[in-house]
Amino acid sequence: MDPARLRKILEGVRRGRIGTREALESLAQLPFESVGPAVVDHHRGLRQHLPEVILCEGKTVSQCVKIARTIASKSGRCLATRASAAQAQALVAAFEGDAAWNEVARTVVVDLGRRGVRGARQGTTRRPGRPGRTRGGRSRVPGAPRGSTVLVVSAGTADLPVAEEAVVTLEFMGVPVRRVYDAGVAGIHRLLAHVKALRSASAIVVVAGMEGALASVVGGIVDRPVIAVPTSVGYGASYGGLAALLAMLNSCAAGVTVVNIDNGFGAGYAAGVIARQARPGRRA
Repeated sequence: MDPARLRKILEGVRRGRIGTREALESLAQLPFESVGPAVVDHHRGLRQHLPEVILCEGKTVSQCVKIARTIASKSGRCLATRASAAQAQALVAAFEGDAAWNEVARTVVVDLGRRGVRGARQGTTRRPGRPGRTRGGRSRVPGAPRGSTVLVVSAGTADLPVAEEAVVTLEFMGVPVRRVYDAGVAGIHRLLAHVKALRSASAIVVVAGMEGALASVVGGIVDRPVIAVPTSVGYGASYGGLAALLAMLNSCAAGVTVVNIDNGFGAGYAAGVIARQARPGRRA
């Protein structure tokens, strides 16, 4: 149950526009609902900043669609991550013009009643923007205070799926986002061209595979929270992202926090919470 929807119901009852029976029916399935083998947490949006998010990985196409319909019916919107092509296509078909698939991020965003969700049309693929370009925007849910932008930085092009997952998560939270892509330490001048943006962001998500050095570099030149995401990109000795994970955990730069390997959603959410709590006119 989205907080805005709950307020609308309560306000409707107070003003006499909604009867008590209708309100009770709307609230009858709180706080959770069984959907086959899944138990959907409808209170998630009240306790946290988002309704329950679907991790499509490991689920059948049918399960993904049923769970998404259940979440969207109460919250009016839904975010699905790690969606395969088959899962994404089924979700887009199930919600018609109210769902957008970002093929790079492997995400599907459902927003009932809004055609062209967050800049993508039904069934289309929304690809990453140019490095450093703002792709955030308004959301129906309360977003971050004005000026509290999050910067998502990726080391290489191979890191884009994880970086884009973080971007989609932030946009879903209503947080303005900017991208700085392909700015790894092998060409450090590419990163240094964005120092002003780095130092003005409320929080920075740094996505890097290989040796994961980019997080330490960014952490060493800013006074902002840095959420580091190791990716599974790299040759044999990277051990599927373990080398980058250990490097980031052992960073000597202050203010670097590390999430799990390839966890773009977790990093985006953490940065979004920081941005939403930032006060205008104050340093994050």
